[in-house]
Amino acid sequence: MNTIENSRRDFLKAIGFYASSLAISGCTSGSKQPVDEASQEKPNILWITCEDISPYLGCYGDAYAVTANLDKLASQAVLYTNAFATAPVCAPARSCLITGVHATSLGSQHLRSNIKLPKQIRCFPQYLRAAGYYCSNNYKKDYNFTDINVWDESSQEAHWRKRRPGQPFFSVFNFTSTHQGQINGSDEEFFAKYRSQLKPEERHDGSQISLPPYYPDTPIVRKIWARYYDLITFMDKQVGDLLGQLEEDGLADNTIVFFFSDHGLGVPRFKRTLYDSGLHVPLIIRFPGRYRNLSPVKPGKKTNRLVSFVDFAPTVLSIAGLPIPSYMQGRAFLGSKAGAPREYVFAAASRVDEAYELSRCVRDKRYKYIRNYMPHLPYVQPSEYPDRAEIMKELRRVVAEGQLDGPQKLFWAPTKPVEELYDTLADPHEIHNLARSAGHRHILERMRQVHHKWMAETYDTGLLPEAEMHIRAEDSTPYEIARQVAEYPQQRILAAAELVGAGPERLAELVVLSRDSDSGVVRYWAVVGLSALGAKAAPATQALAKALTDDQPNVRFAAAGALCRLGLCENALPVLAEGLEDQREPVVLYAAREIQSIGNKARPIVPQMKKAKARCKHPDGSYKNDNYAMFIDWALVYALQPANGG
Repeated sequence: MNTIENSRRDFLKAIGFYASSLAISGCTSGSKQPVDEASQEKPNILWITCEDISPYLGCYGDAYAVTANLDKLASQAVLYTNAFATAPVCAPARSCLITGVHATSLGSQHLRSNIKLPKQIRCFPQYLRAAGYYCSNNYKKDYNFTDINVWDESSQEAHWRKRRPGQPFFSVFNFTSTHQGQINGSDEEFFAKYRSQLKPEERHDGSQISLPPYYPDTPIVRKIWARYYDLITFMDKQVGDLLGQLEEDGLADNTIVFFFSDHGLGVPRFKRTLYDSGLHVPLIIRFPGRYRNLSPVKPGKKTNRLVSFVDFAPTVLSIAGLPIPSYMQGRAFLGSKAGAPREYVFAAASRVDEAYELSRCVRDKRYKYIRNYMPHLPYVQPSEYPDRAEIMKELRRVVAEGQLDGPQKLFWAPTKPVEELYDTLADPHEIHNLARSAGHRHILERMRQVHHKWMAETYDTGLLPEAEMHIRAEDSTPYEIARQVAEYPQQRILAAAELVGAGPERLAELVVLSRDSDSGVVRYWAVVGLSALGAKAAPATQALAKALTDDQPNVRFAAAGALCRLGLCENALPVLAEGLEDQREPVVLYAAREIQSIGNKARPIVPQMKKAKARCKHPDGSYKNDNYAMFIDWALVYALQPANGG
């Protein structure tokens, strides 16, 4: 097993893996404390979260799912049919959950980065603790910002049982058994770890699964999907064990229980994408009898109210009877401060591991609008960790052998459309793009306008290249620098970004913007726009050459990549090689990814690439931090493959 694989496995161990018996230290009957419920006026709140699942549960109508405990919970609870994550990967989604602020506002939208929060923004458990709640987290945080004192305890032993007698609690338990990493390995390993703990009638047969129309039907694909259903059943048992502890402690009648996933299923075209497959999550909330007045419908019923992760923090504060800070961008959907139902939910896709992306979406109860700001990049970019998975290897094999048919081809196209529009009621799999439909023009324009308004109102930091965002925020925070209009003219930057993918007829305009004297970010998007033109950017070589000396590293690297792809590497490669020597890891990562994208043309700087790769690790092979070093290494693993001269 290589060190990269060890690192990811160590990470999964660190965030906690629980056996189905939920044998968590501190959870035995001997650790229970007497609870004086009569003196406790505020409700206890329990969040049960799991990773990487879509609503593939019996209570959501999936006849093939075996989820007895969650189905029972749903029969006693409210089932939300329109609950959505704000990002299709965990860290930015969790960043939003814990603050009530979109990750794109905080600057925490890139997977496993590390930003600072402004002083006025706190994590909502801090408000609960100030109001007398005991707050425990077992165990994953992964918020993408510098750790602060959020919890009374955050560990694999954290539990409500450690609170003072009669003290209300807010407790989170995160089950990682459904994480995408768990579907890998041999059949023997999977059986020993998971399948053996299911009864024969609880195990899933891949031949019985109904695959989505964008998936090729192969034995390996069916095996992986069957494994995922098995993992969901395994997780369901964990949920049942935890709810059993609540009953044993006599707390079920005083505790509001949430169950939800952090985003969609951990397979390609689900996780990492802005389709409902990546964002639509199960959400079940049970109100005990004494808090039944908070429930929007009777137990066992459904509601189609639109709910977003950004709403969870204000909702918990509302349930607890606490004020909602004005900076929170969500809307409470329960409790005394519940607002009117929202009309739209929003989400963002940004860098995941070493793969850069920038897409945003808005959804109402029927239509989904996606704006791709890097349409020249494919949906499926090379990326070391997902490419290692058995299902990705199988999908890439099918693609390479030309076995895809119909809607299966869409996700594997070399580029993306600039805009996507889907009727999710008529087309729940989102495979019929209506962006060019004359009959849907008014819907497209409405959703586009709503999207622009949201980016402006939330001061979306995503238009800043990640490295530049960190450079500017060195003595501040991304949240604050995005609100300095003179330094971050968002509307001008957005206008430049929207030229990417607009076609060669905008080349002259891009050349002018590449020389913009007021904003390096405008120059960056202009150069990206020229790069996206490929060979058609040849008339702009002089402008790109000038950009090689820009004072912003992202501008220089984007220009170098564009020139290399035009066959003009002589002056461009030294710029990228110099980028690998930078002391700022977000800068190095961008240079490494640009090098990876130019393929064999990077051969002359292989020695610099190998040195940069070596700097990512300690002598024992471990990474120098948990963030950029690993992703730099992964980008250079691809760049140093034999085709690149490695």
